[in-house]
Amino acid sequence: MKKVFLIIFLIIAALQNSFGCINGDTKQLKDGTTISVNTEESLVPNGNERFSFDYSKKLIELDSLWKVTGDIDYLSDYGIVLILQKEYLKAKDIYLKIETIKPNRYSTASNLGTVYELLGQNDNALKWINRAIVINPRSHRNSEWLHAKILEAKIKGEQCITSDFLLNTNFGTEPNPQSSLTNSELLNLREVLYYQLNERISFIKPEDKIVAQLLFT
Repeated sequence: MKKVFLIIFLIIAALQNSFGCINGDTKQLKDGTTISVNTEESLVPNGNERFSFDYSKKLIELDSLWKVTGDIDYLSDYGIVLILQKEYLKAKDIYLKIETIKPNRYSTASNLGTVYELLGQNDNALKWINRAIVINPRSHRNSEWLHAKILEAKIKGEQCITSDFLLNTNFGTEPNPQSSLTNSELLNLREVLYYQLNERISFIKPEDKIVAQLLFT
């Protein structure tokens, strides 16, 4: 009976705006340029919808705004556009420069974590993501702990690509999922999974074992 209630509860909750506070995010640069939007119409995360614009022109504009205003946000946005261009080494250098100018910014640590991961340097990525969590523990809807666990799994090897390691829980091996988590904990876990998977799928292409494991969960 408890199993049936759990399944029904999860289905109903999922149909209600993808669990409450997931309403869709629009990501913009400081100058108002829209980078991406996540409408979150699907119950399964499938990545953010990217907006196309002239990257080269935007880099010139952001560089000019940074030099005229001295506003570090424009330089940070410059790094974001480089990431979108897959110029990861250049983006890394930008964020390391920002760290020397204005240290301990959450966005710098978070973006460095992403850039190092995209460069395949998972040890450095984990260091910066952990620093981002210290700076702002509630960032990315309280989900960055999962980013850190993903990096740990990538460092330690395939034996760690399990629900137990990544999420500190599992749902058993029976046909119907079983869990000792409360309904509130289940809702929170789904939101964390949705957010992190939606971000990750935007950058990581198939086939990826960690993404597969988390989607299955």
